[in-house]
Amino acid sequence: MQLRFKVFIVSLLMLCSAAAAKAQNGNYDVFIPISKYISQGNVDALSAWFSDNLDITVLAKGGNSSKVQARQIISNFFDSHTPRSFEVTYTAGRANMKYALGNLNAGGETYLVTIFVYCNDEKNQIQQFKIERVQ
Repeated sequence: MQLRFKVFIVSLLMLCSAAAAKAQNGNYDVFIPISKYISQGNVDALSAWFSDNLDITVLAKGGNSSKVQARQIISNFFDSHTPRSFEVTYTAGRANMKYALGNLNAGGETYLVTIFVYCNDEKNQIQQFKIERVQ
């Protein structure tokens, strides 16, 4: 009986620790799937996160675009620069806006990616997406 109680307590502590870690890092969970889609070059899955209108800049060209236009811009970039990996290097945010910087290795070069995500109870949407060549 004592062993069961100890196992129960240890399991409970592990669950509480995991929940606390998730709560602390919850601000950044949104970037896990986004990062995965960028590293895979999965334009369809990535563009599902796009706002209806967003600011998109790729290699110093861009501006405000519709979701459809932004999808095409990213698709063209991925067609010319096949993604190999993507790693988020910095995150920050407030209650309704999250921000990430990351390094994208694509087409034999490294690019800096900036992502702003608007977050609310209903959904998270990318409001700004920028790809810059690292000098």
